[in-house]
Amino acid sequence: MGYKVFLVEDEIVTREGIRDNVDWASAGFEFCGEAPDGEMALPLIEKSKPDILITDIKMPFMDGLQLSKIVREQMPWVKIIILSGHDEFEYAQAAVKLGATEYLLKPISSGDLLKALKRITVLLDQERKERENYTELQEQSRGNLVLLREKFLLRLVMGGISSAEAIEQSKQFGLNIVAQYYLVLLLKIELCDDSNPFDYYEYQRVERAISSRVSNDPNILHIKKDLDELVLLLIGNDPTQLQQDGGNLAKEIKREVEKENICNLTIGMGTPQQRLGDIHRSFVEALGKFRNAERSPHSIESDKSAEHIELLQLDRSALENYLKFGTLQDYEKYYFTHLQSVSEESLRSDLIRNYLLVDVVLTITQFISNLGGKVDQIIPEINDIEDFLKSVADTNQMNEMLKKLVVSALIFRDSKVNHERSKLIQEAKLYIDTHFSDPELKMNQVAAKFNISPGHFSTVFSQEIGETFRDYITNLRINRAKELLRSTDLKSSEIATQVGYNDPHYFSTIFKKNTGLPPQQFRAQPQSKK
Repeated sequence: MGYKVFLVEDEIVTREGIRDNVDWASAGFEFCGEAPDGEMALPLIEKSKPDILITDIKMPFMDGLQLSKIVREQMPWVKIIILSGHDEFEYAQAAVKLGATEYLLKPISSGDLLKALKRITVLLDQERKERENYTELQEQSRGNLVLLREKFLLRLVMGGISSAEAIEQSKQFGLNIVAQYYLVLLLKIELCDDSNPFDYYEYQRVERAISSRVSNDPNILHIKKDLDELVLLLIGNDPTQLQQDGGNLAKEIKREVEKENICNLTIGMGTPQQRLGDIHRSFVEALGKFRNAERSPHSIESDKSAEHIELLQLDRSALENYLKFGTLQDYEKYYFTHLQSVSEESLRSDLIRNYLLVDVVLTITQFISNLGGKVDQIIPEINDIEDFLKSVADTNQMNEMLKKLVVSALIFRDSKVNHERSKLIQEAKLYIDTHFSDPELKMNQVAAKFNISPGHFSTVFSQEIGETFRDYITNLRINRAKELLRSTDLKSSEIATQVGYNDPHYFSTIFKKNTGLPPQQFRAQPQSKK
């Protein structure tokens, strides 16, 4: 059915003529009602909700202006066609101000009315399309919000975000992550049907079953890590109760999912952690037990390994200082001093090895983030932390991976510093280019403006520009003086002042030193011919 039209006209002959002489259906419209005045029309309009209102402007009880004003306020989507006599121009002007779409003079033919209706149809079609596009954008926005929420929670459990930043961002997603203790469960779905191991819809069905079990619990955050992997972050105020709840939840989910014999569910559970910044430790523990369960479903990671973690700690401050101040040439020295012993010791246990690698990754991640870098581009290993951890099995692989991570950070740091230095010098150069005529312009003044020590500024400026500050500003002044000597009849002393020299004699000396001629001889020198 087409767009709905409602007619308000106090003259019955005119009203019936419009109603009966237009083939509404053939023209693509639905005539949905009529009334003799605005007061009687209003409740009928509210009920029928037309797309187009045709109304006479001058009627008893409630005229077309009053009706149009109410309709525009209550149903702003309705398009209004005003019918007016020749002597009612002021009324018509008021109607247009109220938002009338069309204005037609009486008497009106069915042809003129249909033309006006067709013009309005174009507007209605356009608005409908815009509404559809807006709805589609809303759906996309909701989808993007879900993806951003997943990414945020993954960064949280893997330690790629500071506590302050995590609390601030959680508010944007309507999440309450502040608690006394945190615990991570890692779940992997393995379909029993080997003939079709990548059945997307079956993975989705299992994921929805798990999600429905935990989605109504405000103390459990559900994260889809991959097609076949899920992460559950449990929060609570008592570590013993939290660990007990985590164990019970793992058993319940495993029992419910596997009872239909469609898939197997492997679950790893970490231990409760007291700080937001330590959630990644629970994740690494869950990952270690998860990998251990994959190798041998009945084995348990040694408690001694977990206890030994506290004795084997990465010296984060040493790594942070090396990332800030160290060079690529110093890596071997740093490695033998700070990393060799802990890396070799960490290989005694998957769990301890994972702790060490994750600590290194998180320290480097924070360092790169502080410099404004995109971590996933500089260290792509963070995009698949599990495969990254699994790929390190012996001393050589451990050493190569640690070196690759640290060197990647140093290369980014140096490129960032070089870029910032170049940008700063270019800004200083622009400042000099626009102020070189100031005789008081000195290198110390420019260095102070850009918060650099004069000595460092002098060195960096020469490296970036290819000449000293003194030579650069002298060349600017002499080139400008040459231009003025050729294109104006200003005196040499006046030109000296304009290019930044208070002393005309000194200007003449500098000019001759750089060009081989005094200013006046340079001006008198014949122009070269083409």
